[in-house]
Amino acid sequence: MAEPALDALVDALRRLPGVGEKSARRMALHLLQHDRGGAQRLALSLQAAVANVRHCARCHTFTESEVCGICADGQRDVRLLCVVETPADQSAMERTGSYMGYYFVLMGRLSPLDGIGVHDIGLQALLNRAVAGGVEEVIVATNFTAEGEATAHAVGEALKARGLRVTRLARGVPIGSELEYVDLGTIAHALVDRR
Repeated sequence: MAEPALDALVDALRRLPGVGEKSARRMALHLLQHDRGGAQRLALSLQAAVANVRHCARCHTFTESEVCGICADGQRDVRLLCVVETPADQSAMERTGSYMGYYFVLMGRLSPLDGIGVHDIGLQALLNRAVAGGVEEVIVATNFTAEGEATAHAVGEALKARGLRVTRLARGVPIGSELEYVDLGTIAHALVDRR
């Protein structure tokens, strides 16, 4: 006999990336059987986030304010603008503690096969932000996937056409790795990008 509320919960959990039918059902059953308080907290947190989280007016990341904390920080270097694909990428850059400029979050990447073009990733908003004043260098920090590379190329060309200096994150052999275990593409790029 079908249980509509349980099936709806499983279906909702399946919307998460990397969560299939079995994992979603296991999570749903766990929450209902062992952690009803956690399930209630999860539901309330999701409702609050959906109601209150929006895009920053300057960089497009997620925030509860009109402008996010990073964009509101007057101590950051206005000459640097780093372009990333997602808020998760921005967070990773911030955790390094080595970048003190501002950001622009594309909220995606070019993917012609999925019908995602330059208008879908906010290229015009990025261009407006980059030429708004003070930016001297735009660091393109998209992922090193085929889509990320295509996005980096499109973004870079559009920014260069407006007279901005554009750089790309370097790629190479990870710290602490041994060459024999690093994939050949990474070694080849590290050799080309050597300094």
